[in-house]
Amino acid sequence: MSENKQSPQPQESQQPISEFKSTSGFKRIFSAFFYSAEGFKSAWKNEHAFRQELMIVIPGIIVALLLPVTPVQKLMLIAVLVWIIIIELINSAIEAVVDRVSLERNPLSKNAKDFGSAAVLLTCVLAVATWAVILYPVLTQA
Repeated sequence: MSENKQSPQPQESQQPISEFKSTSGFKRIFSAFFYSAEGFKSAWKNEHAFRQELMIVIPGIIVALLLPVTPVQKLMLIAVLVWIIIIELINSAIEAVVDRVSLERNPLSKNAKDFGSAAVLLTCVLAVATWAVILYPVLTQA
């Protein structure tokens, strides 16, 4: 007679909860707004690339609003510019975490930073391509 021994089921482990994790509800939304504002301030103060990109994106948004294109095209022109800022903020966050873990040179740290940089570059290429496709007909009919 063979016994069927069942291996014990792994118990669900409780994931540790950060003391910095915010509460729920309206207070969380209110706090998140201020955390985001702090993120923008920090990016402006500490991230040269963020400042450079913002100096291109803000005038670009103004130009997009003034161009004789459809509202959907204006939205697309603005959206690809905003994506540059979004991806730059994510890239800066990755770089900050990598630097927080260790300032020693490491191939994995380099990869993480290079991947973030590549994401920013691809977003810039997408923005240029979008602007070119939308503006080409406008510029050639003038």
